[in-house]
Amino acid sequence: MARRSLPLLKHLLLSRRIPARSVTYMHRPGDGSPRPVTLIPGDGIGPMVTGAVEQVMEAMHAPVYFEKFEVHGHMKAVPPEVLDSIRKNKVCLKGGLVTPMGGGVSSLNVQLRKELDLYASLVNCFNLPGLPTRHDNVDIVVIRENTEGEYSGLEHEVVPGVVESLKVITKFCSERIAKYAFEYAYLNNRKKVTAVHKANIMKLADGLFLESCREVATKYPGIKYNEIIVDNCCMQLVSKPEQFDVMVCVFTFQSWLAAIYALM
Repeated sequence: MARRSLPLLKHLLLSRRIPARSVTYMHRPGDGSPRPVTLIPGDGIGPMVTGAVEQVMEAMHAPVYFEKFEVHGHMKAVPPEVLDSIRKNKVCLKGGLVTPMGGGVSSLNVQLRKELDLYASLVNCFNLPGLPTRHDNVDIVVIRENTEGEYSGLEHEVVPGVVESLKVITKFCSERIAKYAFEYAYLNNRKKVTAVHKANIMKLADGLFLESCREVATKYPGIKYNEIIVDNCCMQLVSKPEQFDVMVCVFTFQSWLAAIYALM
């Protein structure tokens, strides 16, 4: 009787196998005590979005509570107590902060990135089940270096009427963002990392970025690596987006990606 029941037991175990899940990076307290989270509602639709998250957390009885701070884009700097709260809690829910155009006013969004060294921006674009779209099987992760490139914010007026803006790329930050992209791909069972660049024009700056990506790629032989010029990349995104997996870049490509998908 015991021998005949073994195949049946094996069949039941295999049929109830739990599907693989992506890795989550959120720390979970071992004692189950409520976790403090810094909350910055921000400007525009920020309060509405963060308010909805608060309602969801309350309905779920999630073990979190929020330390709320009023920070707005017109302020000259992020208050020290806000930075202290983020460093202490390690988690922050932030709405968008408006950035004044021109006038030499520094963006508080950029200030936060630099003060906390938030070097990696990650956006996941994917199809939602039951929602028809022009393309199927889209699941793209875009990882962007957040502190260099155009975000260096180094500008000056050479002579009246002539302004020079510097794009800064360093090997340290290029290697760091490349390692982040490949490590993310490895931990989340991704198969390919694509470096998006403009090295055909910016041969030294984006050339250094590509050199760093190639060096890091040799340490992850199980992950396919390729490169694509941003102009061609945008065309490929609107024609065959399913070919991309993880994308890594050092400039404002994410904004272009959002605009492309808004038109699809």
